[in-house]
Amino acid sequence: MKSDAFYQQEIQKRLSEKRYRHSLCVAKAAAALAARYGGDEKKAYTAGLIHDILKDMPKEALKAYIEIHIKDADEVLLSQPALWHSVAGADYLKNELAVDDTDILMAVRYHTSGRAHMSLLEKIVFVADFISEDRDYPGVEEMRTAAMHSLESAIEEGLNFTIRELCEKRKPIYLDTAAAYNDAVMQRLKQEREDTP
Repeated sequence: MKSDAFYQQEIQKRLSEKRYRHSLCVAKAAAALAARYGGDEKKAYTAGLIHDILKDMPKEALKAYIEIHIKDADEVLLSQPALWHSVAGADYLKNELAVDDTDILMAVRYHTSGRAHMSLLEKIVFVADFISEDRDYPGVEEMRTAAMHSLESAIEEGLNFTIRELCEKRKPIYLDTAAAYNDAVMQRLKQEREDTP
C-alpha cells in the first residue's frame, strides 16, 4: 500500500473538483464512523479517499473496462452504469495502483451496490458515501441521524432509497443490492426480537 498522499494525488488527477472534494468528505466521514463503531480509522480514511477513483471515467470506457477485466460481470451489472465505477475501481486499484488490502478493495467494490454480510469497513464506506458533509439530497439528515444510531439502520435506509429509485425508473435490481437489503432487514428483525422482553 502506498501513502494517502499518493492516493490523494491520483484521485486529484482523475476526478473533477467536485468529485475530488466529495472523496475527501467521504474519507473524513468514514474515519469518523470508524472511530464511532470501533473500526480502523486509517483504513476507513484511505478507502473513503479512493472509493470513487474511476467515477469520472467516460461511461463507454468504464463498460469496456468491465467487459475486459471483470470476469463475473452479468447482464444486470452491465445494464447499470451507476455501479460500474465501483466494480472497475476496485480492480483498477488492485492491478494498477498496487492496493493489496482486501478489506479496502471490498469496501470500494461494494460501496454503491452493497452486499449481504458486509464487513465493518464495507458498511462504513457505504454509509459514509451517503452522509458525507457535501451531500444535500432530500433525506440526507435522516440518513445522518440513522448513521448515529447504527450502521445497520443507515444501510437499510440507504438501500431502501436506492431500491425505491430503481423501481420507480423500472430498472433491474442488482442481486447484491437485493441481498444487502434483505440482510439489513433480517438483522433489524433479529435485533427487535432480542430487544423484546
